[in-house]
Amino acid sequence: MRDPTSFLRQEYDDLVRQELDWRLRILGGPSTPWCLVDGKKVLMFCSNNYLSLSNHPKIKEAAIQAVKSHGAGSGSVRPIAGNMDIHVELERRLAKFKGAEASLVYQTGFAANAGLIPQLAGKGDLVVSDELNHGSIIDGVRLSAAERKVYKHGDADDLAKVLDEAERASPAFRRILIITDGVFSMDGDIAPLDKVAAVGAEHGAMVYVDDAHGEGVLGSGGRGIVSHFNLSREKVQVEMGTFSKAFGVVGGHVSGSRDLVNFAYNKSRTWLLSGSHPPAVAAACLAAVDVLENEPQHVQKLWDNTRYFKKAMRDLGFDIGKSETPITPVMVGESGKAKKLSSRLFEIGVFALPIVYPMVAQGKARIRTIMNAALTKDDLDFAIRAFETAGKELGIITGKGAP
Repeated sequence: MRDPTSFLRQEYDDLVRQELDWRLRILGGPSTPWCLVDGKKVLMFCSNNYLSLSNHPKIKEAAIQAVKSHGAGSGSVRPIAGNMDIHVELERRLAKFKGAEASLVYQTGFAANAGLIPQLAGKGDLVVSDELNHGSIIDGVRLSAAERKVYKHGDADDLAKVLDEAERASPAFRRILIITDGVFSMDGDIAPLDKVAAVGAEHGAMVYVDDAHGEGVLGSGGRGIVSHFNLSREKVQVEMGTFSKAFGVVGGHVSGSRDLVNFAYNKSRTWLLSGSHPPAVAAACLAAVDVLENEPQHVQKLWDNTRYFKKAMRDLGFDIGKSETPITPVMVGESGKAKKLSSRLFEIGVFALPIVYPMVAQGKARIRTIMNAALTKDDLDFAIRAFETAGKELGIITGKGAP
């Protein structure tokens, strides 16, 4: 008789043979510059916790107080009985921070993309997506009944070409939706959102940007990519983001017009059918907005550290791609070599994970490092020396020394 589950082990074993499997390490304690991973003290160099807000005392205290005042959970989905005052206040403050009419908080960033994209574009519509968009965008597009097109990465001219050809072939599209990441999470480059928005305006398209890695990083006071390019809400209609990176907590959100938010919470099944955030999470997110508004030094330090690390890595001869942000890929090529580099770094005392296929293309494996505002110059020099040592041992670089 056929074993209906035999494929599970077979496919996992195939991943192991190809060195494409994930081997999960365990973080013992908070996400801080020096932390315990698998019981070993190491320098954290791969967290999305850009501003080190996940351990900020004001944010932790806000979460504690919310448990005391509002309990451990909301008890329901927001449309029924789980819409607490703290959720509403978070959305009000987030919209103000973003300079938008309204914001809506989702349970996760993935839930925002998976829930909203299929509702914004359906049968009779067109979705055009950057070829390197995040997997949550890809899944959201797959859930849509719209016609789908892809344009070359970061290429607004190709976007215009794709739209021109699609409209010539099917001139009666009901709606057109253009979707791009703001900061591309594997390479650290920034979408030319100003040019994308201009193309969108020419074609009467709605522009949707996933700014998960731009919040707390780009723009005035970390307000994100729309602020970075000084664009209006008439040019970029949907700004999606997440609390799980620079904000240091968890959750997704969209900002834009009041019409967008009213549409989104009535149409997104991921929002309608998922329990709302526990009070502690909502309060922590709200406190994170406060910190970003009142403590600009975190964003400044993040960029100071980023510039220092990038220069040192280039000087050592590492290929760090075309990154423009605190995401700095250390390009290796082979998946096996990337895993060996990660393992050797961990032995030395740096926790930095390999990124391999299918998260990146075959032959494009890398160690993805992500800068943190709380790292000191001594911390950075320790990491740079570790990369130099491991890189030379594995034949990735040769030549001069680190600081």
